[in-house]
Amino acid sequence: MKNKVVLITGASSGIGKSIGEYLQEKGFIVYGTSRNPKKYTDSKFPLIALDVSDEYSIKKAVSQIIEKEKQLDILINNAGKGITGPVEETPIEEMKKAFDTNFFGVVNVCKGVLPQMRKQKNGLILNISSIAGYMGLPYRGIYSATKSATSILSEVLSLETKQFGITVVDVAPGDFATNIAAGRYHTPLFKDSPYKKHYSKVLKQIDDEVDKGLQPEIMAKAIYKIIGKKNPKVRYRVGTFMQRYAIHIKRLMPDRLYEKILMKHYKLDD
Repeated sequence: MKNKVVLITGASSGIGKSIGEYLQEKGFIVYGTSRNPKKYTDSKFPLIALDVSDEYSIKKAVSQIIEKEKQLDILINNAGKGITGPVEETPIEEMKKAFDTNFFGVVNVCKGVLPQMRKQKNGLILNISSIAGYMGLPYRGIYSATKSATSILSEVLSLETKQFGITVVDVAPGDFATNIAAGRYHTPLFKDSPYKKHYSKVLKQIDDEVDKGLQPEIMAKAIYKIIGKKNPKVRYRVGTFMQRYAIHIKRLMPDRLYEKILMKHYKLDD
C-alpha cells in the first residue's frame, strides 16, 4: 500500500515544521504550505504556496498534490495567527484578520480537500485549535474566540463527514516554544489607556509562557499517535498537566470562582 499523503498548513516553522519532519521520518509523504515558500530553502519536505484566506491558492495547491500523488489522506490545519490586546482597544480590522486565518482559513482548506476525501471514501482532518479556546483569557480574548470557534467547527465537521468515511479531530495545544510571538498582532500599549497597567503585565506573562513552553517535537509525536489510532477521539489536548487540568477545573467550578483564579494567575486582582 502506498504511504499516506499529508498536507500541513503553516509548515515553514514552529509546530507545523516539527510535525512535517517527524511524519516524514515515519514514512509519510509530506507536503507543507507557506504563503512564501521560497523564503524557506532549508525545508526537509516540499513547501508549496498556499494562503488559507485565498480559495484559488488552496485549490491550486490541492490539485498539485493530487495530480502528483493521486491521493490526499491527511490534512493538518495548523496555520494560525496570534493577537493580543484589550477587546475595547483592538481594531476590528485586526480581529477580522485573526478570524480570517484561524477560523475561516480552516474552513477554506477543509472545503479544498473534502471533495478528494469523499472520492476516496476516507480521510483524516486534524484541526489545530488551542487550550486557550476552552476559556476566555484576558487580553487574548480574540485569539481564544477564534480557537473556540475552530474547535466547535471540528465537532460539526465530524458529524457531517463521517458518512463519507472521513474522520475529523480537534487537537488543542497549550504553550509551545515557537516563534509565534514574532507574527502576532499586539494592540499597542497606549500611554493613556485605562488597561495599560494590567495589559502590560499580561503581555509579558504571555511571552514568558511561550518562551518556557514545551518543545514542538512533543506536539509532533502526539499528532503521530493520533494518526495511528483506529478510532481517534474528537478532541485531544496537548500541553502541561496544569494546562490540561485547567479545562477540567473550569467545568467543575462555579464561573465566578474560576474567574477569580484567572484574575490571580494573571495578577489582575490588585
